[in-house]
Amino acid sequence: MSVEYDVVVIGGGSGGLVVASAAAQLHAKVALVEKDRLGGDCLWFGCVPSKSLLHAGRAAYEVRNGSRFGIYTDPPRIEFAEATRHVQQVIANIQPHDSPERFRSLGVEVIFGEGKFSGRDTFAVNGRQLTARTFVVATGSRPALPPIPGLQAAGFLTNEQVFSLQECPQSLAVIGAGPIGCELGQALHRLGSQVTIISSRDRIMPKEEPEAADVVERQFVAEGIRIIHNARAESVEVAGNKKIVWVGGQKVVVDEILMSSGRVPNVHSLNLEAAGVEFYKTGIKVNQKLQTTNKQIYACGDVIGGYQFTHVAGYEAAVVVANALFLPVSKADYRVIPWATFTEPELARVGLTEEQARDRYGDKVCIVKQDFANVDRAQAEAATDGFAKYVLDPKGQILGAHLVGSSAGELIHEVILAMKNKLPITALSGYVHIYPTLSEINGKAALAFKKQGYAANKTLQNLLRGFFNFRRGKF
Repeated sequence: MSVEYDVVVIGGGSGGLVVASAAAQLHAKVALVEKDRLGGDCLWFGCVPSKSLLHAGRAAYEVRNGSRFGIYTDPPRIEFAEATRHVQQVIANIQPHDSPERFRSLGVEVIFGEGKFSGRDTFAVNGRQLTARTFVVATGSRPALPPIPGLQAAGFLTNEQVFSLQECPQSLAVIGAGPIGCELGQALHRLGSQVTIISSRDRIMPKEEPEAADVVERQFVAEGIRIIHNARAESVEVAGNKKIVWVGGQKVVVDEILMSSGRVPNVHSLNLEAAGVEFYKTGIKVNQKLQTTNKQIYACGDVIGGYQFTHVAGYEAAVVVANALFLPVSKADYRVIPWATFTEPELARVGLTEEQARDRYGDKVCIVKQDFANVDRAQAEAATDGFAKYVLDPKGQILGAHLVGSSAGELIHEVILAMKNKLPITALSGYVHIYPTLSEINGKAALAFKKQGYAANKTLQNLLRGFFNFRRGKF
């Protein structure tokens, strides 16, 4: 039967916008359905505002600690409303790129409304029945809210409200010690809040290399952030104008609570059952081609679970475009997926942790570690905390890399390039790094791997010793 569109995209976040714009520029007929605003969580409540607030917090921290460099000032006066105004201005500057006008100019039909599948090949919205050759579900995720007694009555913040605050809470309990909780907790602490982070594990950021997360945690403690480990919020009470969070038998008295205990996929209103699309609590079920159990319907981004990052959603969207518009032959490759947490110090990762690598490859795993303290630029900037750790096979192929320190999110990219192209770590020492830069840490690590190999090769050492004895005429 004939259909109205080549592709109907459901969700105007990172993944959906990439699919819609690329498909339209390939001259496909595209409809983009969004219930609220284009741009998704990343623009309005995620990457963009959080990094803007983090930068404001970093500025306050640098002013307070200028004495390290012989710079003395009075304690900074923080106008929190102006800091959040900066956040909103950054969003406003970026938003035109994701505006309905731009997408309509590309030929996309933008439809605002909350719709649902009415069959295997039909999506209903605003009284219309949209038919298409293929559909793409890219509805993202939202904050998970555990059933803590008293929480709803007391009130709380998530990343969807925190950037609209006009006053910084004098005290804040952060429930959840993942990337969102750690980033926002440190930013708000630096802008004037007394922060307590409640972690259900024995450390913050449990998905990261443990010794890398430890570096960030030590910085938090040094700044005065309180961390409660191995505990969960049991209940919340209100006493006057304060909120009391009961944690492991002790009470944490605060002005505000920030929930950062994970994400859940936005699937509840889509009527996926009518379309024959299977899903779980963690997200929509997809195959390697990102097809759902209804091969006519694809899904990408947070709504499928997995790696919940903007850059991964964009990558998955590119796979979906090729498969949904042409032949479904492209497969998503998650071998090299990097991410970063933009605390200070930053923590960046790609590939396996040491524990994961040893579970898979046993004792053949080789570890190379280089401290920022050995990098001259880090010394010059008093940014010596942290290290770069590389998890390698015996031939130097990179199985994983973990950087914690200044600009780690930038420094990891040459490692990503090497992994993607299956280059050994020695390739990072095969060209000249500018001196003095922080990126020398990668070249130094590559050189350290060469030295480790030489130190273990007694045959080569004896051969070279004999060779140079011969050159000097000493037989």
